[in-house]
Amino acid sequence: MLIGIDLGGTKIEVLLLDETGHEVFRKRLPTPQGQYAAILQTIKQLVDEAEQHAGQTCTVGIGTPGAISPATGLIKNANSVVLNGKPLPTDLENLLQRPIKTENDANCLALSEATDGAGAGAAVVFAVIVGTGTGAGIVVHGKVLTGANAIAGEWGHNPLPWPTASELPGKPCYCGQQGCIETWLSGVGFEAEYRLATGSKRASADIVRLAEQGDTQAEALMQAYEERMAKSLAHVINILDPDVIVLGGGMSNIQRLYTNVPQRWGKYVFSDQVSTRLVAPQFGDSSGVRGAAWLGASSPPGKSGY
Repeated sequence: MLIGIDLGGTKIEVLLLDETGHEVFRKRLPTPQGQYAAILQTIKQLVDEAEQHAGQTCTVGIGTPGAISPATGLIKNANSVVLNGKPLPTDLENLLQRPIKTENDANCLALSEATDGAGAGAAVVFAVIVGTGTGAGIVVHGKVLTGANAIAGEWGHNPLPWPTASELPGKPCYCGQQGCIETWLSGVGFEAEYRLATGSKRASADIVRLAEQGDTQAEALMQAYEERMAKSLAHVINILDPDVIVLGGGMSNIQRLYTNVPQRWGKYVFSDQVSTRLVAPQFGDSSGVRGAAWLGASSPPGKSGY
């Protein structure tokens, strides 16, 4: 059996799968805030509980914010800053007394959806988490592409492509650059654009609802968002040419994106036609923890190329 751990900023989730992908056990606990040692102990507690249900020692995979630096073996780029600079994989292996497979949480989303989700059977899957940030992961022939610098899929920290004059120079990004895709497409960026246009502060879901009700400012903002996403994903298609792009995160709940964005991206893609599919995740917000579990599988079901 396979154990997956999703280490989030607010919750830590464990999932126990059998080798066919059937869910056996699931539990969530709050993430101890700013307490690295307590985070390790919470993960151990969840693994122990899952193994009690399994009745056996299991493989363990974990999805984390940020990435493992190939140079140091330490966590980098995590928005849960208490993890940065920590030897998380080594500490967990010592605590659990077994090898641990660790991947970025967006890579886990990509692996889950490529294995038995919305991208099952596709050769190349690009999975995007569009929420607080805009991370992404890549799976090629069933295997996660991590990259030489452990940053494969970090599309959100490239500049918005084909910007209009009004979009230049762009807003400052926490990474130190300006005009990054993340500053436009994240839920935070979307809400900031509405606040700038109207002087009113609203949550993303409320803005989408206003557009559905015919509010002209909200609708104009939605159309601008769709155009920016189309340009940004066209950039990915021109480089990676994926079969499937899966949208995750809070913004993935906007249903009109799946129709409108592909209608817009054709003019930016260097091809006479675009066969890439834009789809919602089959497993919703559970997909990342499923992908973490699949990290430990020798041959997940439903995929060729293993």
